[in-house]
Amino acid sequence: MTGKTELLLRVQTEVLEAVARGEELVEVGNILCRCVERQLPDVICSILLVEDGKMRALSGPSLPASYCAAIDGVVVGPKAGSCGTAAWRGEPVIVTDIEADPLWADFKVLALPLGLEACWSSPILDQDGNVVATFAFYYHTKRAPSDFERDIVATCLHLCALSIAHERVRAKNHRLAFFDVLTGLPNRAHFNAALAERIVTGERFGLILLDIDHLKLTNDSIGHAAGDTLIRTVAERLSTCGADILPCRLGGDEFALLVADCADHASLEAAAKRVLAAASGIVEAGDQTIDAHVTLGGAVHGLDGTDSETLCQNADFALYQAKQTHRGGYVGFRQDLRTTMVERIATVRRLGTAMSEGRLVPHYQPVVRLDTAEIVGLEALARLVLPDGDVVSAGAFQSALDDPRIAYELTGQMLSQVARDIRTWLDAGIPFQHVGINVTTGDFQRGDLAERVQDIFAAEDVSLRHVVLEVNEAVFMGGNDQIVPRAVESLREQGLLVALDDFGTGYASLTHLLCFPVDIIKIDRSFVEQLGADQPSGVVTRAILDIARQLDMRVIAEGIETSDQAAILRRYGCQMGQGYLYSRPVPAEDATKLLQLFGQKLPRLRRAAVNA
Repeated sequence: MTGKTELLLRVQTEVLEAVARGEELVEVGNILCRCVERQLPDVICSILLVEDGKMRALSGPSLPASYCAAIDGVVVGPKAGSCGTAAWRGEPVIVTDIEADPLWADFKVLALPLGLEACWSSPILDQDGNVVATFAFYYHTKRAPSDFERDIVATCLHLCALSIAHERVRAKNHRLAFFDVLTGLPNRAHFNAALAERIVTGERFGLILLDIDHLKLTNDSIGHAAGDTLIRTVAERLSTCGADILPCRLGGDEFALLVADCADHASLEAAAKRVLAAASGIVEAGDQTIDAHVTLGGAVHGLDGTDSETLCQNADFALYQAKQTHRGGYVGFRQDLRTTMVERIATVRRLGTAMSEGRLVPHYQPVVRLDTAEIVGLEALARLVLPDGDVVSAGAFQSALDDPRIAYELTGQMLSQVARDIRTWLDAGIPFQHVGINVTTGDFQRGDLAERVQDIFAAEDVSLRHVVLEVNEAVFMGGNDQIVPRAVESLREQGLLVALDDFGTGYASLTHLLCFPVDIIKIDRSFVEQLGADQPSGVVTRAILDIARQLDMRVIAEGIETSDQAAILRRYGCQMGQGYLYSRPVPAEDATKLLQLFGQKLPRLRRAAVNA
């Protein structure tokens, strides 16, 4: 083996071993340069990357740092020294006299003080023939390269091309593994690693979990392209919150933010305010505009958990609370939130078991005419039969209905049982007009409520004219402003009526009377119970009745417990009501007896129409 061949093999071996060890590209370049310089003492090596039309210093271990910094960022061009020109031409450039050559006119002041008299630079090409870097020899004398040096450079160019290609594949794989494709933010894997690192180092930091409000509504109403634009825009805004905040996308509408140097809840809340201010605002999505809002929950490492599982869980509890009570805002973790959430999870499990065992049943509370006390309809209320036979009201499992899956399943069971009971009453010729059924935000989230109601009642051959859909204001305010009226209007076209439940307790109820299809207003019991003892309650009640008359809507007063309350409501012109004065909610068999005794006796022709 000749000395020349042995040298080339030595260079190749050292570089390939460095690549195999997983060394960073800059270190691989340094190893290559030093290996060549050991064999050619009068040569100084340099490797520059070409990125976005500019030279970027990669390796030059024998060149001063000031020189490397000075040429970093030089624009590739026809007179950009040996390297910039070689990258521009795509072919080697030999300058035997830096001082005299016009290619170095703007750069010789950098090279000559270092004793660099000549430079030979060759482009490094990728597999598609694009220039990705340059490899250069600097000389301390005015000369051209020798044949031996040309052989060495040919080997070096090949090794550099392999190393750069390997680094690009590794960088791409790393990016796919640790960065979100849509937003470019760190992904869940990156977040988990960063969180674990902070915990190991004992750093005091805060964790904020963030949800984009109403992303599903955006996807459903405008399209997923608009939803993606919303996600990308929010991600870009989160990246501007400051160097102390690392935003990560966990998936869907979920983000996590690690807040450095955060030792208490006051500091975390201050950071959350920055995030809210940055993320909110109008987003342009094609011809559409979206008003972006986010909701945050946070926990502080050390105060709210010392391990990643507890910290993330507590931040999630805080986020859940924020979505329930401070949507569009921030809630910091408190210990009572954990207690509440644990109880809610247990309630969800109990309710799920009860439904699977058929222990969820409807009880019915009569709706009566206040002048005659005749029963004109019923409201179906969910009741849970405990394993020991006791029956509990919905208040005992209300928190479980915040789970969309549970709410969806409960409504399905209630609709089916109510449809069967109505069919029984119709077949028996028992007089009644309608049954009210409560629905929640969770029932609208899947977008198929209208189809479910139609299919369930059609299966029992029950007309939707016997059904009242009772919706409270929380449903209207729950982010489904377009989904709700669409589903409701579809059902109303089939004869179903819509009641706005608990009217008067929400801050925008009057707005909803104008914006949403409503047939019946149900005055909340909080006003009824104060009638006769509280003048404002009487004023509000009369106002509601007057508004309903003007809008041609029916009114049902809830929570009537005394004959005095009923008398006052009659004087005000209220025609229908329900409450313990007339009956508590009762099982279907007892409701049947009440209807037989007190059901409104309709004329024969009207009864035939009702039973149709």
